[in-house]
Amino acid sequence: MESKRTILVTGAAGALAKRVIDRLKKDYKIIAIDFRTKVDLGIPVESYKVDFNKRIFEDIFREHQFEGIIHLGRISAQELNRFTRYNANVIGTRKLFDLAKKYKVPKTLVLSTYFVYGASPYNPSLLDETTPLKASELTMDLVDSVELENLSTIYLYKHPELNITVLRPCNIAGPGVRNTFSQLLSSKRSPVLWGFSPLMQFIHIDDMCEAICVAFEKNIRGVYNVAPDDYIGFQDAIKAAGAKPIQIPSIPPMLTEAIAKLLNWKSFPPYLINYFKYPVIIDGSLFAKTFNFRPKKTLEDIFNYYRSLK
Repeated sequence: MESKRTILVTGAAGALAKRVIDRLKKDYKIIAIDFRTKVDLGIPVESYKVDFNKRIFEDIFREHQFEGIIHLGRISAQELNRFTRYNANVIGTRKLFDLAKKYKVPKTLVLSTYFVYGASPYNPSLLDETTPLKASELTMDLVDSVELENLSTIYLYKHPELNITVLRPCNIAGPGVRNTFSQLLSSKRSPVLWGFSPLMQFIHIDDMCEAICVAFEKNIRGVYNVAPDDYIGFQDAIKAAGAKPIQIPSIPPMLTEAIAKLLNWKSFPPYLINYFKYPVIIDGSLFAKTFNFRPKKTLEDIFNYYRSLK
């Protein structure tokens, strides 16, 4: 009996990573790691809590011959302070790439975010993969996300043998997702900025899992946006999810931030204020065409799930 090929999946504590692992474990031997905590993923998945910058991380590479890496371990700006996030997201990812190069791992997939484009009134109506990444110019809290992307792009071209694929998804939503917009959709009352309802895109977690698995299997190098063709105004999305919009003033910005902090709205972080004002609509056509991918879940499916939580 032929032994299964071994792959490394980072960010194992996340809902998306758990779905990806569950989807691939029949065909691969999975080694799952997370920077934050050790996760029990059941037999036969091996799981570790690992600091990417410690020697034990290389021990895992030394012990296993990886067929590929699925790097889903990006720490969001809500989770840790800037210094810790930078160490994990940028320094840790560089260590990951260096080990992949040293131990001749033939393919790597990196999960990024559409936040790297930045939210600005001057954005084009549709952002493709060639659009400059301006998020770090607008807020320091997204510097590590942009640098992780820049680092991935450098290794993509400097070390073609790594066969790096970078995915920039729109808002991921659905069961288990705990990102900013998912928390707002799941709330009974959600803050919105008075006078603003930017268009937004949402992709169901099941579809994003499928996108990752398809991209990993086909392994076509490059950077790709991942998003459906449809979109919806933010305030309409809140209502469709069964939440009541709570209008708060948008000017001056300091007042908006003060209200969010006073009411302890962790799902309405100040560094994302511009994303509640201006649309960031990404063009997912390159990914759809390259990987023959089309989401199966609709916006209605997504909002029906959040309405069921109320």
